[in-house]
Amino acid sequence: MKVVVISASPRKNANTQLAMKYVFEYTKSKDVDVKFINLSEGQIECYRGPDENYNEATKNAANDIMEADVWLIGTPIYNSFFSSALKNLFEYVNYKKTEGKIAGMVIMAAGNIGFIDVQTLITQLLSYFRVIANPKAVFLTVDSISENSLSDDSAKERLRELVEGTLEMALKLYR
Repeated sequence: MKVVVISASPRKNANTQLAMKYVFEYTKSKDVDVKFINLSEGQIECYRGPDENYNEATKNAANDIMEADVWLIGTPIYNSFFSSALKNLFEYVNYKKTEGKIAGMVIMAAGNIGFIDVQTLITQLLSYFRVIANPKAVFLTVDSISENSLSDDSAKERLRELVEGTLEMALKLYR
């Protein structure tokens, strides 16, 4: 099984990135082929249309997404919406190559507002790509981060459960 973990915050040293690195490390222990796309590295170009030539990092990220069976997506909430960097990334993805994939979501916010709205928006995006969303998203606040690492044991447990549940969904579908 191929898995791609996406950290959709464009900010350097982002809280979302810390959570998704934890997801990535945990997923590596699950005997799957896993890749990490970190949008804070700034290598994904701004989408300019289908006939443009893009750098290798951009092409590789799009291919990794289309080839993966499972997507684990983490995004911050910005202005009551998911990251525009995530929307930009999905401009490169061909919806004809994504049907039947499974996705899990991690949503990071400063406080306890807007989670369900952003989960709904991401689920709508996934629906366009014909991707099945794990309904058990993980909602995290910045309070789960301290000293530049994920410090909340409950948050870690919920992230592990998201990985387990999303991979289990995929296994059931692909049997």
